[in-house]
Amino acid sequence: MLPTGSIKKMAGDLGIEEQTVRNYFGANKFDQGDFLGKVITPGPDGGIVDLPDTRILDAAVKIIKNAGGKIDLEELVQ
Repeated sequence: MLPTGSIKKMAGDLGIEEQTVRNYFGANKFDQGDFLGKVITPGPDGGIVDLPDTRILDAAVKIIKNAGGKIDLEELVQ
């Protein structure tokens, strides 16, 4: 879980709208923010998610680590 204020921080750091960050993590208000692209292909064990632009994901991981959290990216992709 991201700390309070993370959406605003990521949006500000990346120069994008807050709604774009929310859309990246699953919101569907594309009339209020851009879509940075993700393709979800259903399949065995949940399927495949293709993230051609990882700037928001990278910013989220950085925030989690800076807050003292631990994240295992290998575990996320298995």
